[in-house]
Amino acid sequence: MDFRAQETNIENLNKQQGPCHERQICGTAKGAKNLTSATETKRVAGERKTSIESAETRGLLAKFAAYLENEGYREPAYYDNILILIRRGANLLDPESVKATIARLRKKDGTPWRDTTKMLLRYSYDAFAKMQGIAWEPPRYRQREFEPFIPDESELDALIASCHSKRMATYLQCLKETFADPSEGLRLRWTDITGNVVTIAQPVKNHLTRRIEVSQKLLSMLGNLPHTNERMFPSTYSTMANMFQYLRRRTALKLQNPRLLKVSLSSFRHWGGTMLAEITNGNVLTVKQLLGHRHVTNTMKYIGRVQFKDDNYEIATATTEEEIKQLGTAGFTKYDEHNGMHFYRKLKRYTITKTLDAKTKRF
Repeated sequence: MDFRAQETNIENLNKQQGPCHERQICGTAKGAKNLTSATETKRVAGERKTSIESAETRGLLAKFAAYLENEGYREPAYYDNILILIRRGANLLDPESVKATIARLRKKDGTPWRDTTKMLLRYSYDAFAKMQGIAWEPPRYRQREFEPFIPDESELDALIASCHSKRMATYLQCLKETFADPSEGLRLRWTDITGNVVTIAQPVKNHLTRRIEVSQKLLSMLGNLPHTNERMFPSTYSTMANMFQYLRRRTALKLQNPRLLKVSLSSFRHWGGTMLAEITNGNVLTVKQLLGHRHVTNTMKYIGRVQFKDDNYEIATATTEEEIKQLGTAGFTKYDEHNGMHFYRKLKRYTITKTLDAKTKRF
């Protein structure tokens, strides 16, 4: 494809890009206080989008926020999902209305929401129904596996370098080095930094807390940000997602690389998991810990995803015990042996360096 064709492709894709409606926006119970007294109905992407701002609705939202806190629900997405249902015209006191609203959800380009996302809405309304004592038959949606897009490291670096905002550039660099979920990155606080170690202290999606060593480059970028808020990145997910969509469109046009339009905020974590799997020679437990997974099954999808060519490796040989020790210390891995000669290799772009503790390593 020539550059003109690529640009046409990018422009067509740009028209399809819109705000991310499938991602749950991190919020808090204080959202109920910001509701106005007006009732507003809009037509958006062929759907009736309703924002019900009655006193009854505000009361239900406040009651639901208190219920979530009392019952130990940690994810703010439960509250946000109920807001989505309200704004899409669902009557929360009528389960059939809620089921119909979830079933007809569409994105701006007209494509339906994924079943995985609809499941999250179902779980959220299930909590609301329990609070209200409403009996309902939940719709059946199954979580489907999807093949995540894995960008090249150079593409991630190009996006970071193209940022006009210091905060956005630092946020993306943080996602790249910590392998954090985008929402976990937004929850980071200045108190989560100790020396050159960042602690993911407020995980999402039932992930585990973990400690990740970061580079001096990231620490310098963080040092240049204002410390006027307890959070490193005091912004909402929707704001960061919209800014990132604009960034990738602009960078894709500038670099004539339509692949950049496939990169999402989660792609930084997908790239990190894939690289960790390759660097550690498929050590599932190490990758699992660094990504904060609770179950090995979530980690297995990263193992063997990327196949490197021979020119991606540094090759070395050893014939004596001392040479073998030196190569092992330098991060080389043995992959073959012939006529008493031991063959070692390691990726050119990545190196395992220091040990964080007895269990965790960073590259």
